[in-house]
Amino acid sequence: MFQLGKTIVSEDIIEKDFVCNLSACKGACCIDGEAGAPLDEEETKILEEIYPKVKPFLRKEGIAVLEKEGTWVTSEWDELETPLINGKDCAYVIFDERKTALCGIEEAYNSGEIDWKKPVSCHLYPIRVKDYSEFAAVNYHKWEICDDACSLGKELQVPVYKFVKQALVRKFGQNWYDELEKVAEKHLE
Repeated sequence: MFQLGKTIVSEDIIEKDFVCNLSACKGACCIDGEAGAPLDEEETKILEEIYPKVKPFLRKEGIAVLEKEGTWVTSEWDELETPLINGKDCAYVIFDERKTALCGIEEAYNSGEIDWKKPVSCHLYPIRVKDYSEFAAVNYHKWEICDDACSLGKELQVPVYKFVKQALVRKFGQNWYDELEKVAEKHLE
């Protein structure tokens, strides 16, 4: 672990390789697991605001959940997250013709309907950020459904932090990312 500003960063994001391999996993991270995507307070407001523009991109099952539970929920652990369909799929998940899970929010973004890509926790994956009062912990989340992404990352020699560069800059800023690159270069010498 090392410190960058008000973050404590796991060396795994420098040492481990990762490139999403959607053709292999079919977007399993959006349909497996026991919770929705983590959200922060600001993102709950954004989801409420953009829902009318995102709704046309969603499946009827997702719309039903979102209209019953709301555009976000509070978990039993008091954490903000996206709602789930039958405790499984994220309510914002859609599928392409190959049955690959995609994000309905991101599809609305890609179509120019909204200017917000998706929750930052989704954009950052496989990095998870846990906020504490004095700092944020930045960790690599290892999940067996991403084994193909790890293999592809290793083959292409792309470390986790480079794969999620855009999301890290979005979350922490360009200066933070520049400092991370300096640490990575020294670490890998």
